[in-house]
Amino acid sequence: MSEEELNADGWEAIDEALEQLYGEQEQKHYGTAIPYMLGGPDPLNGISVYEAREPLPHWHFVTYGFSELYEKETEDPGYSGYGFELTFRLSKSAAEDEPPAWALNLLQNLGRYVFNSGNVFRSGDYMDANGPIALESETVLTALAFITDPLLPAIDTPNGRVEFLQLVGITNDELLAMQVWNTLGVLMEMSEHIPLYITDLHRNSLLKLPAIAEAVRLGSESEGSNTGALYVDQLAWENPEDDSIQTLQLGAKQAEIVGKLLHGRLLKGRTLTLAGPEVTVSFETGVNRSIEIHNDNVVLKLDEAASEAISEILRPVAGLYHLTDWPEFAVRIVPTHITDNEGTVVKTIG
Repeated sequence: MSEEELNADGWEAIDEALEQLYGEQEQKHYGTAIPYMLGGPDPLNGISVYEAREPLPHWHFVTYGFSELYEKETEDPGYSGYGFELTFRLSKSAAEDEPPAWALNLLQNLGRYVFNSGNVFRSGDYMDANGPIALESETVLTALAFITDPLLPAIDTPNGRVEFLQLVGITNDELLAMQVWNTLGVLMEMSEHIPLYITDLHRNSLLKLPAIAEAVRLGSESEGSNTGALYVDQLAWENPEDDSIQTLQLGAKQAEIVGKLLHGRLLKGRTLTLAGPEVTVSFETGVNRSIEIHNDNVVLKLDEAASEAISEILRPVAGLYHLTDWPEFAVRIVPTHITDNEGTVVKTIG
């Protein structure tokens, strides 16, 4: 049975929402020849791209496939599929007649991540791309933030609700600011300089602007961090048989952000949880410092002095660090190797 013969109520609902925004403009649509479930390489059914001229020329990408485009298959009647589709606004040069292929590949890669992991995106999320979001480009945008598309409100389809989440290309220090404060707060401060959150590969970090840097500093100090949990791929816990010195291990790339999160969470009385491949480590405030181990879960209760001391240790410099007034505990920071798609190490941190 062809797609044309299928009940395409979900697809048509997205088309109608875009028609309200772009009228009769004929979109550029990039479909998938072989369905993902039949072994095709691309998980999304298709991506439509519109050309927008305001507030500045840009491409507007919209995915089809995170939601249920045809028959209802999931059990939740309130949401269609994963409950969202992704959008992406990318600055367009006058010489461009076609949207760049890397942006289409980026959206399909995010589809693979969601389909393979089951993890979904929500407004306020962020993701580190560990390199330029446009491969083989010299852009300093190396991460993504997610926010509700400012011109595409959520829609109710026969298969349930669908929200439109827009990707925003961000720099590494902007990502760090979002982690130590919150994504939507940082984006709001940046919005005057990136209207409609249009991604421009050629822009520099907006934290170089004193007003934005100060707003982020004040926000993080007054509100603390909204990041309560973080996946740390080089996380480990060393617990010797004689219990002499128990050691927390982190990779150099993530050491600094963990230190800042400790400062922004524990001083506000909030817990921070780090999840690794084999262990989970939680930091909690306590009157007295202690270490509790329950199978693969470690709980560190820290007084204010210990929290501050560990935060100071956590820098992107490899080494073994001891706390002078807590001899039973140490922190080991190991180098982080950044690799390309073929597994070749292109950068070492620490």
